[in-house]
Amino acid sequence: MNIWKISLSNIFHKPLYAFLSVLSLSISIGLLLSIQQLDTSIQNQFENSLGDVDMVLGAKGSPLQLVLASVLHMDNPTGNISLTEAEKITKNPLIKNAVPISYGDNYKGFRILGTNKEFADLYEAEFAEGEEVNQSMEVILGSTVAEETGLKIGDTFMSSHGLTENTVEVHKHPLTVVGVYKPTYKVIDKLIVTPLESIWDVHVHRKEHQDEEHTEKHHGDVQGAAHHEEEHEREITSMLVSFRNAMGTLTMPRRINKETSMQAALPRYELERLFNFTGIGVRAISWIAYIILAISCITIFISLFKMIQERAFDLALMRTYGASNFQLIRIVAYEGFLLVLIALVTGALLSQVGLHLAFSAFKHGYNQDILLKFPCVQMVKTVVLILIIVTIAIVLAILPILKMNVSKILSNAK
Repeated sequence: MNIWKISLSNIFHKPLYAFLSVLSLSISIGLLLSIQQLDTSIQNQFENSLGDVDMVLGAKGSPLQLVLASVLHMDNPTGNISLTEAEKITKNPLIKNAVPISYGDNYKGFRILGTNKEFADLYEAEFAEGEEVNQSMEVILGSTVAEETGLKIGDTFMSSHGLTENTVEVHKHPLTVVGVYKPTYKVIDKLIVTPLESIWDVHVHRKEHQDEEHTEKHHGDVQGAAHHEEEHEREITSMLVSFRNAMGTLTMPRRINKETSMQAALPRYELERLFNFTGIGVRAISWIAYIILAISCITIFISLFKMIQERAFDLALMRTYGASNFQLIRIVAYEGFLLVLIALVTGALLSQVGLHLAFSAFKHGYNQDILLKFPCVQMVKTVVLILIIVTIAIVLAILPILKMNVSKILSNAK
């Protein structure tokens, strides 16, 4: 007696029940696996993008916005701060390193970031080709920027004012590509890095051009005033700070926020708060998936139970021909586990399709590739839980076989 063949024929005998069981179970499995991988991958991506940054020093406003804007480059800045004032604070012996950054322009939606040579060290970025910048108006491309724009060493391009792509406010001073970073799967991949002087020079020329249009007769005075202002009041967007030890993290942010006109935000603390908020959504989706899983198991139970009730005569007849209770149980159990196996494979495929769509949307919105991470322990626990729940449903369905009265079933059939 080929038990596998009988189990397969039972599945195809009631295709609608089998389809509904597999569909609902696949959806719940796909949701559970995809939400776990998505949550883990995004958290890992954000944490990696922090690099060696312990604190962000910037203008007053929302600390989360400051972190998202200055570290993850996913929001607008809270404003500018004085470079001189920021440098005074960062001379504290508790601070190991302080990297100034300034931005406000883009090229095809990719932010142009003014900073110094220590910025790449925060993300352990290495050159794929080219070299360090040596003067203003030279840039190094992140790997994503180079791939998406097609720019190469020696190419020049014009930046646009603002953080989103536009063709209205295009600067007239070209930037030259001198290097390209290797992929790091961190935030630097989507940035165009240039010296701070590039940002200042571009905006000095832009200011002079605007002043020229509005006050042409006073051009010389305005230009001199603009140069004087830029010379003595350089501004940056924020300062990325690394501490020598935990004492800096404990003491400096509070003192800065209380005693200065600037704001200090701790990236890891702010991201933890953000994940706590998003975790509510993750848990809600997970509970929906578990509810669908419970419904799926009930569907499988009903399907198997009805099969036993409808085929009671056939099962009793098989007993009279020498089949044992264990063989009959195996027929039903194999049918249930075949449905589960198909659902597991389908659910895993659905999760990967969903993740591909989610990562594509994230890349389209933020120009950032996400490295897929598999939370193996959590996923194994989920699969084991699914198997346990389904096994319980199958066991409950096959209990009538153990209580089956063969002679009574055969006599009633006659």
